[in-house]
Amino acid sequence: MKRALIYLFTFLATQYVALFLVFGAYMLIAKGDPQQGLPAEWEIAFMVVYSIFEIIVFVTSGWFQLSRTYLKSHPWSVVAWSVVAAMGAIIPSMCLQELLPQWTGWAEEMARENAEVMGEIMLKPGGYLVVALLPPVVEEMVFRGCILRSLLAWKPQRRWLMIALSALIFALVHLNPAQLVHTFLIGLLLGWMYMRTRSIVPGIAYHWANNTIAYVLFHLYHNPETMEDIFGTGNLRLILALLFSLCIFVPALVQLHWRMRRVDDGGTGLQQS
Repeated sequence: MKRALIYLFTFLATQYVALFLVFGAYMLIAKGDPQQGLPAEWEIAFMVVYSIFEIIVFVTSGWFQLSRTYLKSHPWSVVAWSVVAAMGAIIPSMCLQELLPQWTGWAEEMARENAEVMGEIMLKPGGYLVVALLPPVVEEMVFRGCILRSLLAWKPQRRWLMIALSALIFALVHLNPAQLVHTFLIGLLLGWMYMRTRSIVPGIAYHWANNTIAYVLFHLYHNPETMEDIFGTGNLRLILALLFSLCIFVPALVQLHWRMRRVDDGGTGLQQS
């Protein structure tokens, strides 16, 4: 447990260091107003810098060791089904999110601000990089490859409890109350993938597909906030889309259950054990 807390603290501290450096550069170079926060271009720069810092810190410290063992097992069917599972999960997750009680007060304001910032970022040229490419690698490395690995080693007989704990940490760190349940459920699924394979490769594939779908939907439907923004006011199209998605998601989970297997190399990394 102590190791998991060290990994989490390092992950957060590294972000604050990167924010301090980028914000300082913004003030010196762009002569920005500190009261206005970072513009979208500088937010992208911050996300790139902290992602690079995270990779450097966790790899050079030996907490995360790179290995090609899992890739040498040719897990391409697992990778493909991970992407399919992400495609099938997005609509059911959005429907569940709308059925839950909505946040009010400070949580609603925080969610609104987060949505505005991410919307501005996704409209910029570097948006896809910091939304769909860097986060899957960095977050899977930290939350599954380090935090969950240490939790599973701490309480190996309570694997699902440790997966749930890591998923909760994963959801809370995102600081977005509106997507708390969605992020927690994704954390459970990603934790299951890691537990079965001891590799972050399937999780990166799922994470990338999930974030890419969100990016594409944002641009296709001009920042949809509800299912009605995508499917209109009628219920029939939404019900059909939900059923079609479940017909994709459930078989994908079954295929993953059949195909995922652990490949041990006594080391850690893209396979982490």
